[in-house]
Amino acid sequence: MPTLLEFNDTCSNCLPASNLKDIGLKRKLRRKKVVRRARPDHSQLLRRVFQLAFVLLNVWIGAAFYAWVRALETGTHDRSMTRPAGVEGWLPIAGLMNFKYWVATGRLPAAHPAAMFLLVAFLAIAFLFRKAFCSWLCPIGTLAEYLWRAGRGMLGRNLRLPRWLDINLRSLKYVLLGFFVWAVANMSGSDIAQFMRSPYGAVVDVHMLNFFRYLGQTAVIVLGILVLASMLVQNFWCRYLCPYGALLGLTSLPSPLHIRRWPDACIDCAKCAKVCPSSLPVDQLITIKSAECTGCLECVACCPAEGALQMSLPVLKRSQNSRGLPAWAMAAGIAALFLGIIGYAKAAGHWNGNVPDYLYRQLVPHTNEVDHP
Repeated sequence: MPTLLEFNDTCSNCLPASNLKDIGLKRKLRRKKVVRRARPDHSQLLRRVFQLAFVLLNVWIGAAFYAWVRALETGTHDRSMTRPAGVEGWLPIAGLMNFKYWVATGRLPAAHPAAMFLLVAFLAIAFLFRKAFCSWLCPIGTLAEYLWRAGRGMLGRNLRLPRWLDINLRSLKYVLLGFFVWAVANMSGSDIAQFMRSPYGAVVDVHMLNFFRYLGQTAVIVLGILVLASMLVQNFWCRYLCPYGALLGLTSLPSPLHIRRWPDACIDCAKCAKVCPSSLPVDQLITIKSAECTGCLECVACCPAEGALQMSLPVLKRSQNSRGLPAWAMAAGIAALFLGIIGYAKAAGHWNGNVPDYLYRQLVPHTNEVDHP
């Protein structure tokens, strides 16, 4: 007479597919000895602190910039009010143009130099620490993350697009990046210098502010659609439309750091794949080298098995017993690169542009009348 186990094995074809999956998972778990993690993971708390700090920094920069613009518009500006150069972090195209100018001429740009230094800082972070700018620092990325979490909280789940549609939509951000790179690549160093010295180039940051101050009906509708889509689909803007994220993702491909899975320690629970904001099959790969990986460490944080997932350094890839790169070291590296490059630019006198106050007083009140050259 067959035992109960033999009965289950021989009659498994009679069971529903969902039960078969459960049985298969249980068997895998029984075959592996689960070694629970000895230390609690604080990577997500640390990442939230970075996100909050960067959001507050950008709010402060935005408020200071708005106050500076309003003072110039109302004629109440005095020498104690200065333009915060950090606002140029919101001018990625200017940063790309100035980077091209520096490469082409060997000279640092005189107008909007902070845009270039911030771009270099974010590229350096992407190369060394994956696309961590997107998940640790970017205010838009932070907003997108909380929007899809809010959508999941209200609806119980986020929508997952079919694979064919997801892949085609992901190509959009690379198409947009290709267009901007093509446009900048076709500008000579003298063309870039001429644009930056033009009245439009001098107040391009004020044009950006005025876009949000005086939103038209079409812009409101588009922003509303993006907010709704971001609540329904995880990281909709970042995943499908952000050319900056596409550039950082390509920069991160040769990064020495990767998420690495150790099959011997892995218990095949698939929790890592379920929490991955980029929908990467972490549980099926050994090394995560995708340009979509943002280095958020959510997969590492949720993994219940000791040593199964790590942010791995090249010298540590051969040893499962190594702890990998701890979250605090990654956070310290991101902060060191960001603050170090900005600190160098300020110390060397390359942070603030050369547009004089009298020209700002003439141009800022009439920004909307200044046409693109």
